[in-house]
Amino acid sequence: MSQRSCFDCLVIGSGIAGLCTAIKAAENGMKVAVLSKETELNICNTNHAQGGIVATNPIETAAALEKDILRAGDYANYLDAVHYLSEQGAPLIEPFLADKMGVPFCKNAAGEYDRTREGAHSERRILHVKDGSGEAIETALIAYVDKLKNITVYTEYTVIDLITNTHQSRDPQERYNAKRVIGAYVLNGKTNDVEIIFAPRTVLATGGVGGLYTYTSNITGATGDGLAIAERLGAEIINAEYIQFHPTVLFHRDLKRFLITEALRGEGARLCNRRGEYFMDRYSPELKDLAPRDEVARAIYCEMENDDAGYVFLDARNITHVDVADRFPKVFNNCLKVGIDIRKDLIPVVPAAHYFCGGIKVDGVGRTSIDGLWAVGEVSCTGVHGANRLASVSLLEGVVWGINAGCDIAQSKHSIAAELCDSIPDWILPKIEETIDPVLINQDISMVRKIMWNYCGIIRNRKRMTRALADLNYLHHRVEQFYRSARITRQLIELHNAVTASWVIIRSALSNSESKGCHFVEQEHDRK
Repeated sequence: MSQRSCFDCLVIGSGIAGLCTAIKAAENGMKVAVLSKETELNICNTNHAQGGIVATNPIETAAALEKDILRAGDYANYLDAVHYLSEQGAPLIEPFLADKMGVPFCKNAAGEYDRTREGAHSERRILHVKDGSGEAIETALIAYVDKLKNITVYTEYTVIDLITNTHQSRDPQERYNAKRVIGAYVLNGKTNDVEIIFAPRTVLATGGVGGLYTYTSNITGATGDGLAIAERLGAEIINAEYIQFHPTVLFHRDLKRFLITEALRGEGARLCNRRGEYFMDRYSPELKDLAPRDEVARAIYCEMENDDAGYVFLDARNITHVDVADRFPKVFNNCLKVGIDIRKDLIPVVPAAHYFCGGIKVDGVGRTSIDGLWAVGEVSCTGVHGANRLASVSLLEGVVWGINAGCDIAQSKHSIAAELCDSIPDWILPKIEETIDPVLINQDISMVRKIMWNYCGIIRNRKRMTRALADLNYLHHRVEQFYRSARITRQLIELHNAVTASWVIIRSALSNSESKGCHFVEQEHDRK
């Protein structure tokens, strides 16, 4: 029999939302397991967030933040969620992250928090730790988790699938009960054994889908795992067509996936094409370089097409009111490593897949449509972001829904009878295992990324998306057969999930003909 463990709560993912959930559940007496498929908890998208986190601004009302979120989201947002986040969520950041977790947000000479501004924000309301905000937040949360004795951390553990009473139990009576999640099959990357972790409360905090695209700011592990797991469970998924592309990722062969924070434009940097023209005035006369991300990304895409260029430039040379080397040390030092001095040189940038605005539909405390399952962070869809995310709101959402989910989990009455656990079989391994050729795995994941980038990227049309669905259907059939006959590995699990998650996104995009926010659908006559 495989290794089996039992916890009150299982959190899958170690970013800001997952750790906040684990902390609140543990503080309320829950025995919690936190899983990461990476070698360290801090290998997550949160750790790479640069700009900062939205908090309150003493000189503005919550209504101003609410207005900006709705405008950026093209008014496809869930109004109740936006109102709650603006009224109740933003005021949590200083007491929870700064005071309790000890995140060292930057302050000015007067000892007040130094608030910055990013695209589509009408006010300077973003707290930051220079351009290493995500790393500072993640470091503080991990340090706090380490102090809580009732949290057990598992690294190099990849979830294969969640366990439900109706699907996995060998007790035929369970199929007549309501479906509920009771744990997960997990691959121990250190031993290559499949283990079972039982928990009556399971939380998907697996992050986004950037790894499904050729160009992305995300870590390589962002392969849509949680989205695919939810799809196989039959959980409700919404807004999957809305994928935000960050306008400015460094274009350089020696430094991949490095994001140039939007806060640089918040301080005055401007976009120009290879002819030296500052072009955002033509696309967004009012907000210009601080327009919502979807508008800026499309503008860059169009400039690249018109100029037959692989990139545009970000010009930070005019920023003189702050020392850019001190204010943006990560950007400055990383660019300098590849020979770009942002004080004197133009920065070549391209758009890249960045943030998933849709996901598993959840309520105000992170509950999904499946009993026993919560979802928080980027894998979930609270409705806050609508069709396009306002910069630095996602970290705020992760904290707020993480705290809410953790408290709700602690109050829930979920439990698992010993007889039900005993009725769950070990993971069934194939009798004759096919040998995995890593070249084939890499080729298939590369194909997924090319399909998504070319056919369901920044600018879409129905012909491209229909082609994408056909290609993914073929790939899904081939991968599914291989998945059932090969020895399970992290790479194979990720490929399996990537194909499923991409199919969910394409299907959702095809079903929505309305061009809105991140889902920009080019009409056939536009190409004539």
